[in-house]
Amino acid sequence: MEARDAVAGALVSSDGEEQTAKKDATSKKDKPQTKTKMEHIFGFKKEDLTSWRSLVSLLNRPTDPASLGIFRCLFGLLMAIDITQERGLSHLDYKYLDGAPVCRFPLFNFLQPLPMDWMYLVYVVMFLGALGIMFGCFYRLSCLMFISTYWYIFFLDKTTWNNHSYLYGIIGFQLILMDGNRYWSIDGLWKPSIRNAHVPLWNYTVLRAQIFIVYFIAGVKKLDADWVEGYSMSYLAHHWLFDPFKVILPVDLVSLLVVHGCGLVLDLTAGYLLFFDVTRPYAFFFVSYFHCMNSQLFSIGMFPYTMLATSPLFCYPDWPRRFFARFPAFLRGALPFTTCDLQPSTSCVYPEIENTSTERQETPPVAKTPKLRLRHKLGAIFTVLYIIEQFFLPYSHFITQGYNNWTNGLYGYSWDMMVHSRSHQHVKITYKDGKTGEIGFLNPGVFTQSRRWKDHGDMLKQYATCLSQLLPRYNISEPEIYFDIWVSINERFQQRIFDPRVDIVKADWSPFQPNPWLMPLLVDLSPWRTKFQEIEGSLDNQTEIVFIADFPGLHLENFVSEDLGNTSVQVLQGKVNIEIVEEKKNFTLEPGEQIKVPAGAYHKVYTVSDEPSCYMYIYVNTTEAALQENFTKLFELQERIRNGTETEPLPPELQPLIAADDGEGAEVNATDPIVRLFLKRQRRMKEVKKRREAGVLERLERFTIKKYYSVRRGFLMTAIALRNLAVGLPPLEQLTREVAFANMKEPQAEANQDERLKDEVGHTEL
Repeated sequence: MEARDAVAGALVSSDGEEQTAKKDATSKKDKPQTKTKMEHIFGFKKEDLTSWRSLVSLLNRPTDPASLGIFRCLFGLLMAIDITQERGLSHLDYKYLDGAPVCRFPLFNFLQPLPMDWMYLVYVVMFLGALGIMFGCFYRLSCLMFISTYWYIFFLDKTTWNNHSYLYGIIGFQLILMDGNRYWSIDGLWKPSIRNAHVPLWNYTVLRAQIFIVYFIAGVKKLDADWVEGYSMSYLAHHWLFDPFKVILPVDLVSLLVVHGCGLVLDLTAGYLLFFDVTRPYAFFFVSYFHCMNSQLFSIGMFPYTMLATSPLFCYPDWPRRFFARFPAFLRGALPFTTCDLQPSTSCVYPEIENTSTERQETPPVAKTPKLRLRHKLGAIFTVLYIIEQFFLPYSHFITQGYNNWTNGLYGYSWDMMVHSRSHQHVKITYKDGKTGEIGFLNPGVFTQSRRWKDHGDMLKQYATCLSQLLPRYNISEPEIYFDIWVSINERFQQRIFDPRVDIVKADWSPFQPNPWLMPLLVDLSPWRTKFQEIEGSLDNQTEIVFIADFPGLHLENFVSEDLGNTSVQVLQGKVNIEIVEEKKNFTLEPGEQIKVPAGAYHKVYTVSDEPSCYMYIYVNTTEAALQENFTKLFELQERIRNGTETEPLPPELQPLIAADDGEGAEVNATDPIVRLFLKRQRRMKEVKKRREAGVLERLERFTIKKYYSVRRGFLMTAIALRNLAVGLPPLEQLTREVAFANMKEPQAEANQDERLKDEVGHTEL
């Protein structure tokens, strides 16, 4: 298709079909050029791949710049929006507050954030670069401004890594090497020589190959057994977006067939379907539907819209001309070019025509071998090497083995999107004073703003090193740090991911060697997941269950909250010894046996068998159950009051139920904490129902207001930071007023925030 698009770009017609080169009008022997089947399907001939010279000529064929120019504009716009959202401009001061004792997780330990005001300047440079890309203004410089600051911020924090953030960075890198400013750009207005000029075919080839790799490798990664069997994203089937499917299928089949099955098929086939003319309309429909759903299912910023913007790259490159040609003539002055008069470019290879006709006999012109320049060869070399590298990188984890955990590599460049879901049941951080031997515990996540360190050995090492540097401020000398982290991946048993007996501060770690203190994933126990579903299905709504697996020689120390009454431990496999700490009693359990453990006390579960033990906690949150029972009684009483069937006088603490329909006054007047919490719950349920039943315009208004105040804060805080850099810090009172003005939110949001704070206090009182 690339070569066909190249011809369509070089010799374009109003309907986008390919045209043959103009012949000599007096030549009557010339016949229409016939295409081979391969050329008709793929857009190039077999001969184009027979030699390096022909491949270079193919990759540098002149192509219409229109589609590339539109993509450049859309990408720059989406990145400008992304900077205020997912890149974090709106809350930059929270992340990089000067002087705060924060543990960070850069890719390279020598990378450190600049002072906060200078970080705002970094974001300004990145934002101006994104705008420059969008408008095609100082194009190369804008690309350099964007990618240099983008990759600096990207490498500065591994905890924010994901596949689409990595994709933005490599697309920005690709654009700096391409002629993206040849169509609908300010540079084209200033330099007529590049306006509407051809671009080499490899510009499209690299972008198309990149998007194909994103889809296809994501599909290959989904061939994992957990995805195929429906364990990776089973919770998605309960989302309202899948309600139409639940009309004809049970939830389990919606998860297996629609969420996992259709997701696998789409990723594997999307790249191929987009490539061919016949299947492209169907691909547009399915990938557009897929990305629109993702925009509602996940908080992934501009990624769905960026992928939607890449889809037209697979069309004929002159599609914008044909599209905008349909607009009225009076609008075309503000729209992209619709003219088909393309300029030649030194970036492309044009076939040279040799006229062999003589005075007596006319012969058809003969195409000479085109002259290849160094830039043409470099473009072809880059294209080939880049595509090979992108296919190799997702499977390069045998090199960077130190970053491998239960899943391979740093999350972000492997395209294993949504293949793994995790839940954490228990996280304990223990420190030991190296001099006194004193042992204490730290709140999980202390001195950090992220939770992703719990799943990655490299981040855990950085976190432990940071803690060892901060704890001496609190009179803890030469601290040793131990982590006991329990994780369930794709609905398996909760089990340890790292060895709790290893001092991570002194532990060895290398990016190129396997992590010696990583505990193996107990994949042999995966078949138990089917049994989990049967056990959970046999329980009532108030009973909860947690499945645990542990290694021989280790033990779990657990505290049962007083809220969890009737908590018992039942062994499924192996042999365990349970120690009730306060009672100083020990009980040995075999498979099928269970014991009740006391609430409000510690107990330890030792694995004493030679194989891993499997057991489950079965418990009921008695406090929650009692609260729900009280809510049910209050609701029934409220209904009797409303329909007039309640004849008994209400005590003073229940009087607010009568005025519950009047608004918030009833909550304020309620003296009983249960009644107050019930009334708040009732009001919130009404608000949720109102929001769900809101019309499109109301939802759009709510979304717009929310984004407005978020973007507003980012820009105002940026202006404050730039002012500080230019003229210095103002008096503290003035700075306080400026920040308070930037933090201003819509009245409804402020009220909701106040209510959340009140609720937290209320829960504490209860």
